[in-house]
Amino acid sequence: MSTTFDRPVPRPGVLDIEAYVPGKSAAAPGVKVYKLSSNETPLGASPAAIAAFGSLRDKLELYPDGASTKLREAIGTRYGLDPARIVCGSGSDELLSLITSAYIGSGDEGIFTTHGFLVYKIAIMAAGGVPVVAEEKNLITDIDAILAKVTPRTKIVYLANPNNPTGTYIPFDEVKRLHAALPKHVVLVLDAAYAEYVRRNDYASGIELVATSENVVMTRTFSKIYGLAMLRLGWCYGPVGVIDALNRIRGPFNVNGPALEAGIAALNDEEHLAKALAHNDKWLPWLTAELEKLGIGVTPSVGNFLLLHFPKVPGKTAKDADAFLSSHGLVLRAVGAYGLPDCLRLTIGPDEANLKVVATLGAFMSGNTARA
Repeated sequence: MSTTFDRPVPRPGVLDIEAYVPGKSAAAPGVKVYKLSSNETPLGASPAAIAAFGSLRDKLELYPDGASTKLREAIGTRYGLDPARIVCGSGSDELLSLITSAYIGSGDEGIFTTHGFLVYKIAIMAAGGVPVVAEEKNLITDIDAILAKVTPRTKIVYLANPNNPTGTYIPFDEVKRLHAALPKHVVLVLDAAYAEYVRRNDYASGIELVATSENVVMTRTFSKIYGLAMLRLGWCYGPVGVIDALNRIRGPFNVNGPALEAGIAALNDEEHLAKALAHNDKWLPWLTAELEKLGIGVTPSVGNFLLLHFPKVPGKTAKDADAFLSSHGLVLRAVGAYGLPDCLRLTIGPDEANLKVVATLGAFMSGNTARA
């Protein structure tokens, strides 16, 4: 017997999804705001990318290239890849959702780690699938824990490497060990949004594994080191079969024209990329050391952000720190939604912000709020 409702009702499971909540942008009124909550580059976009974006202001009535041809060719040239095996999207978020909807159906399982990117769970549930969480070890991906969660229903394993919000990573040998142990029909998604920042000899974004496998796809973004977050631009590299599936279900004009032009220009501006890396290489270790001196725990990070751990002491908690920092114009990311209620995530910011956050947290930890 059919049931009649007096309004549209989403299909079962949709209202069980917890919507993604971005990092806050506002602070106390009347103070200069430093937004250190969304892992945005403090150097901004490449001047060449900004110029390329502006070059299309008189052509807004035209549809963009639905195949993102020139950008895929530029990415192929930059990394030595076949452009036919690249799909571009509105941020890597869209690509993660497309991959999920292509391979997960009702009752299928997708695996991710305890503190993995929130979009994985959302995408799985939106497709009608079942999210499965593999425990991490000391905030680091545990390959054996992932493999222990694999069942006949598993269709995708998501691996953020480096991981957000922890900043930790696993060596490429471990990634290859995970892939070798997975069933051939399971898609391994390598989310390498922060790959450009990593300075470890045992790290690789996954290009080699994708090139030699039928069930591995790597996603990348222009939102972080390239500074194009507002344009929403990402890309993925995968085997022919996966790419074919994604092209069948993606929107026909899923990337806007200004984003395509800006992405090409950003890729070709190696000088700006080098400046962004140098800035991060300078401030990531400095902030880690200075914050640890204050008695704040810091998870070792290879990205452009740090996970800060605060004591469970009244007046010194992460919530207290967040409020105090906000009152001084410093906006960090609360990560309770990631299962880390005692932590805040700090983006590496401009020089002035980095100095101020250490001074302000020094005052907070010492109780000497007058000098903040």
